[in-house]
Formats: sequence, C-alpha cells, structure tokens
Amino acid sequence: MVYLAFACEESAEVLALLNNKIGPATMGASPVLTLAAVQLDEYFAGARRTFSVPIDEALTSGFRQRVQRLLTDIPYGATTTYAQLADAAANPKAVRAVGSACARNPVPIIVPCHRVLRSDGSLGGYRGGVAAKELLLRLESGARTP
Repeated sequence: MVYLAFACEESAEVLALLNNKIGPATMGASPVLTLAAVQLDEYFAGARRTFSVPIDEALTSGFRQRVQRLLTDIPYGATTTYAQLADAAANPKAVRAVGSACARNPVPIIVPCHRVLRSDGSLGGYRGGVAAKELLLRLESGARTP
C-alpha cells in the first residue's frame, strides 16, 4: 500500500500526487487493497490492533522515512510526543521535522501517526482532521464514540 486517503482529501490532488511521484495510478482491486480494506474494517470494529498490510515506501525517504518507521513501534492505545519521537529518531532537536513526517505519512492509521501528541498533551494536527485523530485515539482507548 502506497497511500491511504481520507474522505476530506481532494481525489484529484491525491491522484496528481501519486502520478507525479510514482506514475499513473491503476484502478481496480488488488490483493493488497483487499487486505487493507479487511484489516481497516477489523480495526474499526475493535478486532485488530496491528496491521500486516505491506507498505510501499515510494513516497518517503530519509529522516521522514525513519520517523514513519518508528511510528509502527507505538503500541495500540498508547501515545508518544513529537519530542520523544525526535529522540527515538536520534535527532532530539528535530521536533518540527517529526511533525512534518507525521503530517506527510502516506498511510495513516496503518502507520499510526495519530498516536503522536504535542508535549503539553494536546492533539496537534492531523491530515484527516483533528476530529478524526480524536476519534482514533478514543477508539483505541476503548471509549465509546458518540
């Protein structure tokens, strides 16, 4: 899986990004897409805590890629901060760069950037919107969503 879009994202912009970075997008079902759909359904039903969908890292590299790989180490239901993630990436002064890596995570939820908070405990931003980040954190905490 190379990219997971939110409903709030413009499909034309997403397709243009993919076209520019990796070539024309193919339409139709694939085994990876089917697996991702099944695992996301299980996650939202509360029956899945980790994902085994293969991730294609064509849209990331360097420090951003290192940070995004670290995101998968944050356990279900747990959170960390941008500063703690910068420390884990061996660059404690790169807090803003960590935020950028989270914001540009091409496969949110599967690579759980929603589990990263500001040092003061506030949510920070999220490509899918702060309400989506809050919903995901509530889901993982076991709290009921309205």
